[in-house]
Amino acid sequence: MTGFEELAKQTALYPKEAPLAVKTNQHSLLIGLPKEVALQENRIALTPEAVAILVRNGHNVIVEQGAGEKAKFPDNEYSEAGAQIAQSPKEVYQAANLILKVEPLVEAEFKYVQSESTVISALNLPAHDRSYFEKINNKRLTSFGYEYIEDQSGGLPVIRSMSEIAGSTVMLVAGEYLSNADNGRGIILGGITGVPPTKVVMLGAGTVTEYAVRTALGMGADVKVFDKHLYKLQRLKYAVGQHIYTSIIDSDTLAEAIQRADLVIGAMRAEDGLSPIVVTEEMVGRMKPGSVIIDVSIDQGGNFESSRMTTHKEPTYKHLGVIHYCVPNIAARVAYTASMALSNIFLPFLLATGTNGGIEQMMYANRWFMKGVYTHKGTLTNAYIARKFNMRFKDLDLLLAARF
Repeated sequence: MTGFEELAKQTALYPKEAPLAVKTNQHSLLIGLPKEVALQENRIALTPEAVAILVRNGHNVIVEQGAGEKAKFPDNEYSEAGAQIAQSPKEVYQAANLILKVEPLVEAEFKYVQSESTVISALNLPAHDRSYFEKINNKRLTSFGYEYIEDQSGGLPVIRSMSEIAGSTVMLVAGEYLSNADNGRGIILGGITGVPPTKVVMLGAGTVTEYAVRTALGMGADVKVFDKHLYKLQRLKYAVGQHIYTSIIDSDTLAEAIQRADLVIGAMRAEDGLSPIVVTEEMVGRMKPGSVIIDVSIDQGGNFESSRMTTHKEPTYKHLGVIHYCVPNIAARVAYTASMALSNIFLPFLLATGTNGGIEQMMYANRWFMKGVYTHKGTLTNAYIARKFNMRFKDLDLLLAARF
């Protein structure tokens, strides 16, 4: 070492490494992103870019090793964004008091999650029984079902975003299974000169159908849309901007359309708990052999009496000669896009939560955010779930009012 270097060190002139300064405040969040363990769930709730913004705003983020790899977000991107990389799920659950994930907690994760933590994830109600909610209550968790979280306008941002992706993706899936490659009818999705177009029936006039209709019309398919509500059909025609066949669900009209269809897509969401079953086994039995059913609403029970939940590994089964595709997490097929969409929704929520002083204050100040809560510190707060499983229920408004 030269004399100058020695002098510099003694006089504090020698450059030293130091972490980048970030904001800190008493309401900093400690957010955990565990690796998804549900079968073929590839999404992650926050991208590295979102993590970087949270860290710069004084929050701490712990990411399990490999949590973002299936969505093409490697660990080094999270560490460079300021996240701590944990080697095991236990580290994440033990360190964080706000768990953000895509799929609901599974049995193995209950032993790790801290009591009185907050968990934000999908609920997927039809996949659970009473014991699931008893485990949540025993851990005194505050649980949010992201399918029920509203925005300031009363919309369901996560459902809207994932439905846009599902609607755009579902027609690509349909094209695969109508082809000979997957033992379908061997027909092209759409239409070409001199050949009758593919007949597509869609159930529900929501966001999934809106995006699926645009794709189907662009490919030249013959599309018919059915719903129980006239205003939804009117809104759909306005959103698509083209003339399409629409009808209120009527047993005779619907049965005839399904019998002639090459492809039927079920996208009628639940209004209170479970999605409605509008297509019976008898109606399915009259469909053309090799035709395709895609039940987008299977995560809430499904729209077809013949539906049963499948996975990306084994996505289809044939029943009454008809190919059924009933994968609940269609958006996981395009995990990078879906993760970016989820992150765009959750990041503002988390920043606002920090600004408001934490989860409790966020719920108290924003009724639209409160709509996503189904358990609060070991108490069931969702009336429908309480009735369904004959469990005790307390109104969240009263709980929060008493707390504050």
